[in-house]
Amino acid sequence: MSVISEPQTRAACDFNHRLNMPQTLARDPKADEAALPALLAEVQACADRPLAQSLTLPAGAYASDAFYRWEEKHLLRAGWLSVTHVSQVEKAGDFITLELLGEPLVVVRDKDQRIRVLSRSCPHRGMDIMPPGFGHGPAEAREGASGGGHTRLFLCPYHSWTFELDGGLKACPEMHAAEGFHRSEWGLREFRSEVWNGFILVNLDGAASQTPAQQWSGFSDHLAKWADQDMVIVDAREWACPFNWKVIVENFMESYHHVGAHSQTLQPMMPARDTWTEEERAHYIRCHLPYGVKEREAITQAQAEGRERATFPVIPGLDERDRFEWGLTLGYPSMLLAYVPDCLIWYRIQPEGPHRHTLLTMLLVPRATTQLPDFAERLKCGTEASVNFHLEDMEMCVGVQRSYYASGYQRGRLSHLEMSIWLFQRYLGARARGLFPTEDRAAAAGQR
Repeated sequence: MSVISEPQTRAACDFNHRLNMPQTLARDPKADEAALPALLAEVQACADRPLAQSLTLPAGAYASDAFYRWEEKHLLRAGWLSVTHVSQVEKAGDFITLELLGEPLVVVRDKDQRIRVLSRSCPHRGMDIMPPGFGHGPAEAREGASGGGHTRLFLCPYHSWTFELDGGLKACPEMHAAEGFHRSEWGLREFRSEVWNGFILVNLDGAASQTPAQQWSGFSDHLAKWADQDMVIVDAREWACPFNWKVIVENFMESYHHVGAHSQTLQPMMPARDTWTEEERAHYIRCHLPYGVKEREAITQAQAEGRERATFPVIPGLDERDRFEWGLTLGYPSMLLAYVPDCLIWYRIQPEGPHRHTLLTMLLVPRATTQLPDFAERLKCGTEASVNFHLEDMEMCVGVQRSYYASGYQRGRLSHLEMSIWLFQRYLGARARGLFPTEDRAAAAGQR
């Protein structure tokens, strides 16, 4: 299999985005909306099939504007979406900007050390106080932090309305003649947010019935093995993805494609046939990717000789299973984490419609690891490996989306190694009923 470079992959993504656009623009909005009830019914019917009879979803689940709008309301805005990590906003005044479901946001640590997720929309005339590409007023850009920096306050460039780090309005020139105007009532809007295991998450509609700690309690203790090591982001790469956000979720969570896409990278280390998925849960999926016999033997031999097999030092306190496998979790709707014995991989998804999303892939290691004298060399090796298998994934995800616009698309049968995709379908089906998995159906058994 030929090796794909990062520039080639980025150029291919742009090319495929242009190929997809005529298909997305040609859709009849009224027909699309009229087809939504039948599409939701088919998603539920697909989800109710047993795993041994499971099918892929209809193309409309990945290409319909109406279905995407339903997802945005019932899954994305209603759920907890990851936006940043505490290591990116360590000091008062540190901030990260991002666009999420049409919301221009700024994540900031205020003067009281509280982390807030604020709208960047000025309450005066709606100006984005930090318009992308135009600078950030008094803010200082932070080297290596895309959309990040440090500031003492927020300044709207349009009319110089000034806001404190907590979003409160500090100054507003020439507003003394506005009757009934009270400065305290005109701060930046704040969205509901939580810090959980070092990750900062936002609930855009503010109505989530549970916190991240409550709905993901089942894997919180496992994540804490990494989170308790004072993790920091050491590599972050942004990707413009010309495919539906669910395509990357499904790809991330199933390891059947090791036999194809990753035949030279991940398959020799973690054979697809040995991967397995735990029992069904209401709010997350958890998968295991054990090392193969040869990899386990190589690790054992390296340990006996006093050498390191992993790129970074292994996370302290891991039990034997954690040291000899990768773990994957999907916290519904889109919190993607990969637990590697020496690091943590996190994907932040920003959906932008049925056909496109922005993806940020991030590598985290313990802060102590960054102090090693050879850390730069280790990081180069680690990022090269993680980028290489991600480039393989990007080719597959781009190709899958192209088929969703094709008359030749056929709904395929799923392998038992794609149980995570089937569980994700069951999540979509449950949300179509206004519920979560296991609330009105028996929980599916795990594969171990």
